[in-house]
Amino acid sequence: METKQILDTIQMISEEKLDIRTITMGISLFDCIDSDGEKARQKIYDKLTTSAQDLVKVANQIESEYGIPIVNKRISVTPISMIAAACHDDNYVAYAKTMERAAETLGVDLIGGFSALVQKGYQSGDKKLIASIPQALSETKRVCGSVNVGSTRAGINMDAVKQMGSVVKDLAQIDPVSCMSLVVFANAVEDNPFMAGAFHGVGEADKVINVGISGPGVVKRALEKVQGQSIDTVSETIKKTAFKVTRMGQFVGNVAAKALKVPFGIVDLSLAPTPNEGDSVAEILEEIGLESVGAPGTTAALALLNDAVKKGGVMACEHVGGLSGAFIPVSEDSGMIRAVEHGNLNLEKLEAMTAVCSVGLDMIAVPGNTPAETISGMIADEAAIGVINNKTTAVRVIPATGKKVGEQIDFGGIFGYAPIMPVNTKSPAKFVNRGGRIPAPIHSFKN
Repeated sequence: METKQILDTIQMISEEKLDIRTITMGISLFDCIDSDGEKARQKIYDKLTTSAQDLVKVANQIESEYGIPIVNKRISVTPISMIAAACHDDNYVAYAKTMERAAETLGVDLIGGFSALVQKGYQSGDKKLIASIPQALSETKRVCGSVNVGSTRAGINMDAVKQMGSVVKDLAQIDPVSCMSLVVFANAVEDNPFMAGAFHGVGEADKVINVGISGPGVVKRALEKVQGQSIDTVSETIKKTAFKVTRMGQFVGNVAAKALKVPFGIVDLSLAPTPNEGDSVAEILEEIGLESVGAPGTTAALALLNDAVKKGGVMACEHVGGLSGAFIPVSEDSGMIRAVEHGNLNLEKLEAMTAVCSVGLDMIAVPGNTPAETISGMIADEAAIGVINNKTTAVRVIPATGKKVGEQIDFGGIFGYAPIMPVNTKSPAKFVNRGGRIPAPIHSFKN
């Protein structure tokens, strides 16, 4: 590397909050399947604790040797609904507790893959897993779950959409904070290193290292140097900055993969904010020229940002994947929080923004008395945006039990806090209760 590149990277880390947000090891559990649930869970524990025994140590060594902050060390596994389907257990809570025990042993921050893929229908394991989610996620601290309810090729499973609204409500009744460990997807990707939606896809290698890299502060600082210049210059500046950031992610991924003797998968360049000042996607949009995120023009500015990030990342690394773009989680972004508290950003505008960003309605707190059917309606809307636009969308919504609009719920750490946002009170119950499947869009037929 040239001296200037090294100095630029040091500045991005020390002054602009650049970090590796996560090193995630994906691990296949297909060789752990057993008709005896206890034997299957022991196989899972043994494989996880063997495969990832050096993950935290290697990540710490890279952090120490190269001075690159690595915020989280995580594991993703094959969707448990597939692995547990062969056993005769009535529910899969014990599988979640096995994942939790392995994560504790290894010292990783989170483990994802308590998941089901039901975009076109259920198998028996899917039904048991989804029914287990409220108890499983409320009784574990590191386990994350996800359910994929739609895809561009399959359409939207409205039976699953209805059920997931109830599951979210049931989980919130036990512990609203646990809802941040559950995400409902359309077009879920198999190599996502970010939680709560990470799982190890069926088409992946037995083990793989994926890296999630962030740096909203780096992009904002770069844009401060081109104030008043044309949108073309803004796009080019973001693209060049994303290139630099992604190169660092690829470097870390390759070093980690070599040390752990597993293949390097992808770099996910997602601008993932934190509640810390200067680490905000909202502030990037405001630097582009918005008085406040939520103002007219917000969706266009976000589309520009998302596209430029992807273009820069793809040029920097031969294997870019995951979600790669800009995240807009309300509770994790100090600028988003301010916009909501000042009345500048509402759910409807956030939904419009999800049509052009990486994911969807993320870390959004709603009143505790929000009906399950309304949550299902929100899931259906986001799934429709994803399915029609052939992109990943998701809902991670938190019904704040016992709280109402104007109050807030605190998640702690990098998850921040969320103001309770008002929800349209008109009911979608009759629509949601129809069930069935929304057909795949006509443009999905590409053969």
